[in-house]
Amino acid sequence: MKSPPPSLESRFLRACARRDVDAVPVWFMRQAGRYLPGYRALRTRHSILDIAKTPELACEATLEPIRKFALDAAIIFADILLPLEAMGLRLSFVPAPRIERPIRRPSDLKRLASRPAGESLAFVGEAIRLARRELDGKVPLIGFAGAPFTLASYMIEGGPSRDFLLTKAFLRENPGAWTNLMERIVRVTLSYLRMQAASGAQAIQIFDSWAGALSPEDYRAGVLPATKRLFSGLKGLGVPLIYFGSGASGFLEDFASAGAGVIGIDWRIDIGEAFRRLPGKAVQGNLDPALLLAPRPVLKKAALRILRQASGRRGFIFNLGHGILPQTPPDNVRALAEWVHQYGRQGSGGGG
Repeated sequence: MKSPPPSLESRFLRACARRDVDAVPVWFMRQAGRYLPGYRALRTRHSILDIAKTPELACEATLEPIRKFALDAAIIFADILLPLEAMGLRLSFVPAPRIERPIRRPSDLKRLASRPAGESLAFVGEAIRLARRELDGKVPLIGFAGAPFTLASYMIEGGPSRDFLLTKAFLRENPGAWTNLMERIVRVTLSYLRMQAASGAQAIQIFDSWAGALSPEDYRAGVLPATKRLFSGLKGLGVPLIYFGSGASGFLEDFASAGAGVIGIDWRIDIGEAFRRLPGKAVQGNLDPALLLAPRPVLKKAALRILRQASGRRGFIFNLGHGILPQTPPDNVRALAEWVHQYGRQGSGGGG
């Protein structure tokens, strides 16, 4: 079942479409997470995977920040690595994510399953349906998945990495197997995201959290073709597509050519420069998450700098340059969201 077209009455969806808005829309990556008391209480009784796989719990985690703060979008609580289980890999958190028996040789690809993620990860679809029902049109709901390169890096490294030596070696030394792996990931991710949209997700974000580990040439040759195929396969869903990358400013134009209408950027580039380099795109970002731990005057000054750089431009969505840090005071999140909205309403821009 295809989801109905989202209403453009939401300022978040209007900004995604580069339309006029009454105030700058704002939401935060990892806004449902460890900085919130309700989520921390859930985690005393349930693991991350338990929450993600139990629709009622995932719905509750999704809704907590919407109930507390003046945010313009919710994002479903899940984890980018869930599709790896649909591919037959075992995932655990200890506390960082760990993949049992990583993919290290071309022959390891034979171990991968090809089950449709839309079926094996149906619990995410149910969480989306529950959250849409509870949101009742208050704000749109974002679905998401990891990008092909980011998922491949976890599959090869077996967990987080600083230097991605194993992943880069696999990409360069086994080009045929690398292409095969990326194509498998694209197929699973397409199935997963189509299910999310059919369940009610009103926008889709693709997280390429580790893209900045690559040189521009490696990104263009080894990653961009598969990422383009992913976005091409999502075009017919009729929802905004957001592509976020960390450390991708060195090849931002190539990154944007993957096919998303909204490009999420980190704090390593000025928002004004991003707009200049991304004509025709909406831009999402890009406050350094560490600033949410700063004194209020410092935080407000940094937020206003971003808002002024984006002032008067259609298609701006205020966000962080990465996810909210666990140590973040919730009151700072509340204040930041209020400042963003006040700025637009005072006639200083608002993306319109």
